[in-house]
Amino acid sequence: MTAFRLAPAVVDAFPDTLIAVVTATGLRGHEPWPDTTAALAELERQLADGTWQPADEHDPRIEAWHTAYRSFGTNPRRVRPSVDALGRRLAKKGSLPRVNPAVDSYNAVSVRHGLPAGAFDLDHVTGDVEIRHADGTEEFTPLGEPGTIERPRPGEIVYADTTSVLTRHWNHRDAHRTRVTEDSTRVAFVLETLRATRDGHLLRTAAHALRDLLAQHAEQTAVRYLDPARPGVAA
Repeated sequence: MTAFRLAPAVVDAFPDTLIAVVTATGLRGHEPWPDTTAALAELERQLADGTWQPADEHDPRIEAWHTAYRSFGTNPRRVRPSVDALGRRLAKKGSLPRVNPAVDSYNAVSVRHGLPAGAFDLDHVTGDVEIRHADGTEEFTPLGEPGTIERPRPGEIVYADTTSVLTRHWNHRDAHRTRVTEDSTRVAFVLETLRATRDGHLLRTAAHALRDLLAQHAEQTAVRYLDPARPGVAA
């Protein structure tokens, strides 16, 4: 069983962090997911008729991530938090990408609630996953670029397992090795906030919304939380 852990230095730097880890086993990614399809279509419809718009960089939920990125040396307007980039894409194009049902599900929940989200195929994770500061020796291969190797800068916050980095800049981009595809059957999804005191209820609502989308197409699902009081959970 894979454990997810918040490193003590990350807890010290971001003491109001709350991360939901939503796990799904026995996922069936090749069948239709009508509720996910409907959730994406509803977001796009509401954007088109002006009744809703995605959070932008002036929203407190996004501003918190911009501040965090700057604290570890990343320019958030050049390298944007995932939810910021996804919302901007939706606002510009009027639609969200269709990747596969599992990825589409967390994208829909992420944009709807203004919270960063990601996912890891647990069958390709080695050892445990830690959210920590990079030391500059790690390797990262970006999603969709299997021949590329990057080295995160020292101090940058990353998700990492015992082999390499799984996300850069905390939640900007996922790694190719642990990408979620239609064939993934054992997946851990994450939703994050740096302002649990203010937005913890929103994160919990989002986590259960994601679980509801997944549960119809999985043998088993669960939601667990990481925070300074509980810095480690098994996925």
